[in-house]
Amino acid sequence: MRTVCAKNISIRIGDIKLEGELTIPHGSSCIVIFSHGSGSSRFSSRNKFVAKELHENNISTLLFDLLTAEEDEFYPNRFNIELLTQRLVEVTTFVKKQPECSAFKIGYFGASTGAASAVRAAAFLPNIISAIVSRGGRPDLAADLISEVKAPTLLIVGEQDTEVLNLNQEVFELLNCPKRLEIIPGATHLFEEPGKLKEVALVATSWFSLYLK
Repeated sequence: MRTVCAKNISIRIGDIKLEGELTIPHGSSCIVIFSHGSGSSRFSSRNKFVAKELHENNISTLLFDLLTAEEDEFYPNRFNIELLTQRLVEVTTFVKKQPECSAFKIGYFGASTGAASAVRAAAFLPNIISAIVSRGGRPDLAADLISEVKAPTLLIVGEQDTEVLNLNQEVFELLNCPKRLEIIPGATHLFEEPGKLKEVALVATSWFSLYLK
């Protein structure tokens, strides 16, 4: 088992404070910032599962809440991609200012609508974001900036998640960066079938290991 340093952090943005969990395995030189989907949080069991696999491969993670508890109660905020993108950009700036992370390469892991904010933020930060992974994501919600993304991008979609798969296939054609579309056989949108989330974690870890290490 790898030695890791895990701590809860508060990220102040203007008048609000976002809560997160920063985990840094000993000797790590890169970090993945998670952008979760609508109605989810830093406690997402699926994202935590993927994060654990990353830790085992010496990749640091930051899981945080894009919205405060009060903001999340206003349902439209969950789909306010512009707001979520702004938060992700500011959190990325926060990470770069932390002494233990200042030299780290940075990647984004976006799930569901969180993939849209990850794509948009990466387009705004072309010299900072080195890799993106989307899990069952909706990068099509960031269609206006898709062609501007420079970070190598991996789109992971369940074979049975037909509507999202079709949207991701359209996005894949628009990407002008190193890219890959990984279709997980037999999986639905949440990858709840036995072993499917493990497949997601392994493919994502491989991608981040290739482009962040």
